[in-house]
Amino acid sequence: MKKQMIAIGGASGFWGDSVTGATQLVASGKIDYLVFDYLAELTMSLLASAKMKNPEMGYATDFVAIAMKAVLKDAKASGIRVIANAGGVNPRACAHALQALADELGVAIKIAVVEGDDVLPLLPALRAEGIGDMQTGKALPEKVLTANAYLGALPIKLALDAGADVVITGRCVDSAVTLGALLHEFNWSMDEYDRLAGASLAGHIIECGCQGVGGLHTDWEAVPDWAHSGYPIVECHQDGSFIVTKPQGTGGLVTPATVGEQLLYEIGDPARYILPDVIGDFTQVRLTQAGEHRVRVEGVQGLAPTSTYKVSATYADGFRSAAQLTVVGFDAERKVRRTAESILERTREIFMRLGLPDYSATQIEVLGSAWAYGEHIARPPLFEAVMWLAVSHTHKQALEIFSREIAPAGTSWSPGTTGAGGGRPSVSPAIKQVAFLLNKQRLQVTVSLLGGAAIAAPIPTGSDLTLPSAIITEDDSSNVSQGDLITIPLIRLAYARSGDKGDISNIGVMARQPEYLPLLRAQLTEASVAAYLEHLVKGKVTRYALPGIHAFNFVCEQALGGGGMASLRHDPLGKGMAQILLAMPLRVPAELFANEGKP
Repeated sequence: MKKQMIAIGGASGFWGDSVTGATQLVASGKIDYLVFDYLAELTMSLLASAKMKNPEMGYATDFVAIAMKAVLKDAKASGIRVIANAGGVNPRACAHALQALADELGVAIKIAVVEGDDVLPLLPALRAEGIGDMQTGKALPEKVLTANAYLGALPIKLALDAGADVVITGRCVDSAVTLGALLHEFNWSMDEYDRLAGASLAGHIIECGCQGVGGLHTDWEAVPDWAHSGYPIVECHQDGSFIVTKPQGTGGLVTPATVGEQLLYEIGDPARYILPDVIGDFTQVRLTQAGEHRVRVEGVQGLAPTSTYKVSATYADGFRSAAQLTVVGFDAERKVRRTAESILERTREIFMRLGLPDYSATQIEVLGSAWAYGEHIARPPLFEAVMWLAVSHTHKQALEIFSREIAPAGTSWSPGTTGAGGGRPSVSPAIKQVAFLLNKQRLQVTVSLLGGAAIAAPIPTGSDLTLPSAIITEDDSSNVSQGDLITIPLIRLAYARSGDKGDISNIGVMARQPEYLPLLRAQLTEASVAAYLEHLVKGKVTRYALPGIHAFNFVCEQALGGGGMASLRHDPLGKGMAQILLAMPLRVPAELFANEGKP
């Protein structure tokens, strides 16, 4: 008899997350599945490099050597099945390593491998067909390191149907590890789009580990016991609804605010969250406190998926290096800037003597000076500041010269120069990312139990219909009281969280109270956000609405200095963008806050 509720624990948000997630969730005795997400674009390029050096590598080694070594025996004894995209660019090698560990531990398990996401063999034909970057339209680079399609959940379901205790995939969408388990357990048909979308949102909530249960929360002081942070559990039901919770006795916080922040994280258009198996519409989602550290999530809607996979490719484009120095004493910020400028001037002169070209790009930031806030906030004199000097160049030799010229600043220029620890800054290839769309029919995705024959996985059918979006541009100032007004920062009215998709930063903003929504709608417009962030955001700002949770999502283009692996910024992933926006001043009725802080 099938269970009415399936509990899934999210043990990892990235390669390098704490092993406490896996051990804590298995020990809780409350989960049916343990899922892991390991793969970012940079991770894929690092794994590809590892595989080139050793054909037995190319997967997230921590999954086997640390996480599974700690929990495999207990998970098997408790009937907990494991799903992980730890396979990276070599899922079969990962499976063999796990089998060796299981043999060593005396644990009998069935391991399934999902393969077929590698698009590298198709690149010559795709270039000939004129396939280009989905954002810029530029031709695909010639020297690509990795190219992997974001697969969906159907292959995972097939592996579980075949009896796998552990499913190892390469690149798949982060939420697929959750949806795959629920497709297997509830036997949904692939056109039950609302249920598929609900399960995908459940996967989105837990795909970043602690972020789903209070990690990175705007009101961070309200989140208890960081040292023992809980990892998220979703209790999923047949109708696609679910409850977000965490193991008893752990740190963290589960409220509509903390879950709502994670819902908004890196979603783009909330009415068109495009996945291989379904398109999620999150605009009418409702979040309800259903007990201590329990939030019910309902109201997700779904649409048929598109006919394409998104492919993420990485390529090397020159070299990069980043240096830091600490300067203390009077005028620390000005000392740091002069130091950085002097390093660049000196090294440029050396380049000229050697016949080397100039830097491809440079970035100077003074950490501790609130550089990222532009001119919006007052800056008291700094008595301690940190230089961030990042550079890129077409020649590795040039950056090796740059690396050697950092330490001399400690005895050459500014008094109080220190903190250059760690030796010379490293020089590494500048890895960049490009994304494009690929018809699903062009890939052959297979599933196999280790040692068994490969089975072709079904392909989720889709359409290419024009879909409605949740863009909202109208002004709602007529609903705002025109009485006595006071100026307060946005953080008094809202929660916020930011993330990245390439050179795009998305900033989700959720009203603390429903009655604050008209104030946000009237003043937190596309134009006002673009103006406030103009020193960081060079492209278009689009506002989307999520009325179900009283929220907006701002998608800011050309916002991260190239984004991710390409950016020279100290915050290339835009993790601080929400914090910057939360300082934006808004005019609000005085009476609305007259009793704030009073009993």
